[in-house]
Amino acid sequence: MQEASLMGLLRTILIILLVWFGLRILARLFAPVLMKFVAKKAEERFGQQFGGFQNQAQQREEQKRKAGETVIDKMPQQNKPSNEKVGEYIDFEEID
Repeated sequence: MQEASLMGLLRTILIILLVWFGLRILARLFAPVLMKFVAKKAEERFGQQFGGFQNQAQQREEQKRKAGETVIDKMPQQNKPSNEKVGEYIDFEEID
């Protein structure tokens, strides 16, 4: 049998710590990319599950639009009746 030496134990602990911190650093670097990938896949599945009809219509509308073109979805009413009786005007004066 072999005896466990103090140097071997310290070396093993050091390797475990280096691997642990290395994985933490790699996780911080690759977690945002992984999360974007997962979110995109979930969005695709959600769109496929519910037909994606709205998405296709939006794509067609975007293709029709030209770059820099202003699009107004809802026009305000032109013949808006004005309310003549809005109240009376009161002139206030400051008193010293």
